[in-house]
Amino acid sequence: MVAAGGYRIGMIFPPVHGVAPESAPDPMSVAFAQARAAAARGEVPVGAVLLGPDGTIIARAGNRTEELRDPSAHAEMLVMRAATQARDGARLSDCTLYVTLEPCPMCAAAAVHFRVGRILFGAYDPKGGGVEHGPRLFARRDCLHRPETIGGLREREAAAMLRGFFRDRRDG
Repeated sequence: MVAAGGYRIGMIFPPVHGVAPESAPDPMSVAFAQARAAAARGEVPVGAVLLGPDGTIIARAGNRTEELRDPSAHAEMLVMRAATQARDGARLSDCTLYVTLEPCPMCAAAAVHFRVGRILFGAYDPKGGGVEHGPRLFARRDCLHRPETIGGLREREAAAMLRGFFRDRRDG
């Protein structure tokens, strides 16, 4: 499948120069690894990865809301904060955010302020999402910055991970 801008879904955005695409790490796989690590810590299994303009990973994180006792410590927030510190600047317009779940309204609003260039996410979140569901922040006329968004990457896998986590929590 070809996404806006001519990129194939699953390839690194933009291509890593000098590295064959098949040998470069798949950012969504890295995000899933972060989500699994979060689940192992008792966190909601959401993982995120932020790629720089050359396709290298600048930051990766899983949710840490319980560990840090901080309701804003979502994976997306953590990688955006880490990336701006690593890059010595608050603008991420040349970066791509991969996340296993549709960003919530808080994370979507933060992506606007950080000026994230692209957001690719796994499972849609009809109850808590802020991109394709809920307030649909990027579709608002008064939105200051609209990142390119692509949803549904490995959607079934992401949704199954979340369902399993909440089922185990409920039944356990």
